[in-house]
Amino acid sequence: MALLVLASASGSPGVTTTALGLALVWHRPVVLVDADPVGGSALLAGYFKGTLVDNDAMVTLVMAQRDGRLAEALPHALLTIPDTPVSILPGPKSHAQAGSLTELWAALAYELRGLDQTGLDVIVDLGRLGMVHSALPLLEAADLALLVTRSSLPAIAAARQWAADLAATTADGTGAAGLASLVVGAGRPYSSAEVGKVLATSVLESIAWDPRAAQVFSEGDAPVAGSWGRRDELVRSYRATAAAITARIASERVSLAPARAR
Repeated sequence: MALLVLASASGSPGVTTTALGLALVWHRPVVLVDADPVGGSALLAGYFKGTLVDNDAMVTLVMAQRDGRLAEALPHALLTIPDTPVSILPGPKSHAQAGSLTELWAALAYELRGLDQTGLDVIVDLGRLGMVHSALPLLEAADLALLVTRSSLPAIAAARQWAADLAATTADGTGAAGLASLVVGAGRPYSSAEVGKVLATSVLESIAWDPRAAQVFSEGDAPVAGSWGRRDELVRSYRATAAAITARIASERVSLAPARAR
C-alpha cells in the first residue's frame, strides 16, 4: 500500500517512537526501516533493550547491491518482532558508517517500493532533516512524507522552512508524492490548526502527549498497570494516525489514477 517516511526539523519530537508506535498498530504486515544517519540504533537499544541482535544489515545490503543481489538479500536482512507482523531493517551502526551508504539508498528505495506487491508496507524513520548522509532517496520515493514536530514556538519555527522546502519538491515532482505534518502534543501550547497554518501544510493527526506511556516505545519500559492497552490515549492516537495515513494515501492514489490513464 505505501512507503511512508517520518522526519523532524529539529530537536527530538519523537520520530523513532512514533514510527515504532505506528508500525505496531499497523493494519498490514509492515517493515520499519531505521534510516537515521546518527546511527547506533536507538530502536534496538531502546524498545528492545539490546535483545535483538544487530545483523549488520547495512553492510550486507551494500555488498549485495554491488553484486546485483539487493532484491534477493533484502528479506534476509530483516529482523522480525516476535508475535507481531512487524519486521525491522536495522540502520547504520554509526554516523561514520552512514557515510558509506550513499549509493545504497536509491537502490533500496526502489526495492522497498516493490514490497507493496508482496503485501508489505514500509515505514521509514529518517531522523532529523539536514543531517549529513541523510537517506534522501527514501524521502523522494515516499508516497507520503510526514514532518513530525512539537507544538512549541521553537519547534514550529524550525519546521517552517523545511515544510516549505518539502512542499516545493512535492509540487515539482522531485520529492515525496504527498506531504503532511504530524504534531506531537498539540495544545502545548499551539493547536494543530495553528501549527498547520504556520507550516502551510495539512496536519494529518496529533500524537498524544504522554511521556510515561511513550517510554514503553522509546525505552522498553513495562506498561504502567491500569494505563495501557487499547484505551490508552497514546495508542489511540497511533491508531488514529495510521487510519488517517491509509485514507490519505488511498485518496491521493485515486486522484492520480485518471492522470496516469491519460
